[in-house]
Amino acid sequence: MSRFILAALLATSISAADFHLEHSTVQTSSGPLNWSQSRAALIPGDPARVIVTTQEIEKLGSHGFRNVYVTETVDGAKTWSPPKEIISLRRQRMPEGHDFVMGDICPQFHAKTGVVLAHGKTFGFEGGIKENRGFERVSYAVYSPKTDAWSGLNLLELPEKDHEGLTILEPNSGCHQRFDLPNGEILLPIRYRKNPKSRQYTTIVARCTFDGKTLTYKEHGSELTFKGRRGLYEPSVMGYQGRYFLTMRADESAFVSVSDDGLNYTPPAEWTFDDGQVLGSYNAQQHWVAHSDDLYLVYTRKGANNDHVFRHRAPLFIAKVDRKRLCILRATEQVLMPETGLDLAGGFGVLDYSPEETWIISTEMGFPEERKSESNRIILAKILWSKPNQLFK
Repeated sequence: MSRFILAALLATSISAADFHLEHSTVQTSSGPLNWSQSRAALIPGDPARVIVTTQEIEKLGSHGFRNVYVTETVDGAKTWSPPKEIISLRRQRMPEGHDFVMGDICPQFHAKTGVVLAHGKTFGFEGGIKENRGFERVSYAVYSPKTDAWSGLNLLELPEKDHEGLTILEPNSGCHQRFDLPNGEILLPIRYRKNPKSRQYTTIVARCTFDGKTLTYKEHGSELTFKGRRGLYEPSVMGYQGRYFLTMRADESAFVSVSDDGLNYTPPAEWTFDDGQVLGSYNAQQHWVAHSDDLYLVYTRKGANNDHVFRHRAPLFIAKVDRKRLCILRATEQVLMPETGLDLAGGFGVLDYSPEETWIISTEMGFPEERKSESNRIILAKILWSKPNQLFK
């Protein structure tokens, strides 16, 4: 699809019963590197600020992560500041000879302390070239709006062993959606490996405290996995009307679980439509949107004339969730971001901007061979609600 056709698509609003959509471009890459893993955090104030963290990535390959940048808007996304490097999170060569950098970053304002807590994972590259997953850890950084300063990279201390007495290997919280409790405690989804001989991941939700500087693990509950190739990973959690909903990626499909306390979850069930058909989302993230009396899932799936897209990761869909049956209401499904032949679910995030607006930010990835040299864009889809969100604080 040409850029001209794409521009026409993005200039339109798509109507739905509960909302309509507006699309715009946050930033476009230039030079030899593209943008990746772009997500937003709202900083309350007058005016409210939205910062978007994003990361340079090599155009060839999937994990060639470089330095971390931030761009921001103070006028509701009408204009954005030029991307500015976060020097304290710069990729570094370690004394042992490997490169080390934070990635898959998920920033979110922490209301209790008034700072942005950004969590993710660490990437290590032997000799600065070859990725070594043995360096993966749960990482975090803190941004203070008062001082306009970022901390350096911090690592979350976890128990050495899980409930089964097995060593917690390569834990991370990258590409995850966390939930902050009213008392300031944090439900942080984490994935890790139990078996050094297998890359099968286990998902947990950890209860953590945060004092504005240090994130501290307290406990976790269920340890969830799936007998597929890589288990369950990239989990996202949402607290809604007294229950906690967890969605998880698997190579073969996508899974959902529910909890009454945020820690202990039901056995994972494969995501389906309300007619019983498997949703068809696989090997990609899903994230939650909560709005008044409805809970929504944002996802990608097969079966949308999108066999040409990498892992069917476009278009990006949104639909209501039947919270009792834990399935997707097919009749409510809407295209959130149209596909242009590129991956839109390799790294995206959800932001509650105001009672009237929810923002979804994604970055174009997964270029086919003939398009590898193209620039890419950070894209914003605004959900403009017909009725204000009663959950917004």
